[in-house]
Amino acid sequence: MNDNNLFRKEVLTLKRYVPGKPIEEVKKELGLEDIVKLASNENPLGPSKKAVEAIKLEAEKINIYPDPGVGTLREKLAQKYDLSPEQIVVGNGGEEIIKLIAQTFINAGDEAIMASPSFGLYATSVSHMGGIPIQIPLKNYKHDFESFIEKINEKTKLIFVCNPNNPTGNIMTEEEMDYLFNNIPDNVVVVLDEAYYEYAIKNPRYPDSLKILKERPNTIILRTFSKVAGLAGVRTGYCLTSEEIVNEMTKVKGVFNANRLAQIAAIAALDDEEHIEKTVELNYQSMKVMEKYFEDNNLEYIKSNSNFVFVDVNMDSRVVFQKLLEQGVIIRPGYLWNWDNWLRVSTGTIKQTEKFIEKLDLILNSTDS
Repeated sequence: MNDNNLFRKEVLTLKRYVPGKPIEEVKKELGLEDIVKLASNENPLGPSKKAVEAIKLEAEKINIYPDPGVGTLREKLAQKYDLSPEQIVVGNGGEEIIKLIAQTFINAGDEAIMASPSFGLYATSVSHMGGIPIQIPLKNYKHDFESFIEKINEKTKLIFVCNPNNPTGNIMTEEEMDYLFNNIPDNVVVVLDEAYYEYAIKNPRYPDSLKILKERPNTIILRTFSKVAGLAGVRTGYCLTSEEIVNEMTKVKGVFNANRLAQIAAIAALDDEEHIEKTVELNYQSMKVMEKYFEDNNLEYIKSNSNFVFVDVNMDSRVVFQKLLEQGVIIRPGYLWNWDNWLRVSTGTIKQTEKFIEKLDLILNSTDS
């Protein structure tokens, strides 16, 4: 079947998202048992134990549809952020929230501005709706807000700011964000993707996005339980925005888009502050171990405030990726973003991080590499 008229025309031009390799697949492919996955920015401490217990108790009720309004979780989030529940949309991970934003705002020919490289689903979601992603190359490894502002026109609907940025891991500071907001029209909706918020707030220069939202209703703050809470497998993301935007986004979301176990796990995870604190502490310990190795070996890296780091290993990332894979270490090769000699590496436990460094060192110093 090759009739291109059969499919929505935008689908034919979309690029598939390439996810990190699953541990099970690598075990099967290479016959390895001991696998360290540092590719998908997952929590090496696992999920919150409170969330796991909540799921166990709720498992007997999965014959019953979940709360379509996600009432309890939205109320708990509203209390946490001093907002109204009517300012919150919960989705099947941050990925769904990004799609809902595009479905809510983008008409054919509308434009959305974003950095490149950044999270690939911004461009995909906009293109799927017939919109045009305006991708601005990074400047000094950061969002080029001057160019963002120059590109705004009457077709501009959205601006995506991934903060910290993925794959580079660095932040746009409060001062830089003020510059952006002071120079753009109020009717352009700015999406602040803060998937790594809990790690980033350790940097005192990280902007207060809730303050921005209170002053500028056409702002959407995207956060998730996948990273610091360790709930990537049950998929729960959410956004904080104005009641008007929530009202319109709710029209296009699935009725039961947040499943029963995901809701209950997220509610429990919000109460597990100890797990979050331990996760963030381990993250920066692991990061220091990697940074020391990079500095000792003169490898350029970008200072990160997320749970991953972007590093130039001065070798083809395809080769390094495959060789690490054969040694039981999964990372993300930079060629996926057209940064051929770079790797994106998630922080793991100290033991996992040390294994990555050991295997990378062997590869970089091998005579046949």
